[in-house]
Amino acid sequence: MELNKYRIMWLFVFFDLPTDTKKQRKDYMRFRKNLLKDGFSMMQYSVYIRHCASRENAEVHIKRVKSFLPPSGLVNILRITDAQFGLMEAFIGKSKTAIPEVSYQLEFF
Repeated sequence: MELNKYRIMWLFVFFDLPTDTKKQRKDYMRFRKNLLKDGFSMMQYSVYIRHCASRENAEVHIKRVKSFLPPSGLVNILRITDAQFGLMEAFIGKSKTAIPEVSYQLEFF
């Protein structure tokens, strides 16, 4: 299978979880730790991203995120191609900056 910028996927997980009670904070931490354990990197607060070699691989990770969703709060999952990811513009204040480096995890199939 040939890798190209239209087959390679990026997964974004956006979440807004309640942290009012001790149980909610525990659920929040468990969700965040599971994202990290599954190879996601924090892009900014409550936004985590993961590189996937293919659409099929992205589906595996989407199912995994769904399996550890917290009991309350809002979670959104977005998948985009590597070509679309390359069009992102990042700013700190009004100054344009390079897209933050994310760790690429070596995957064996």
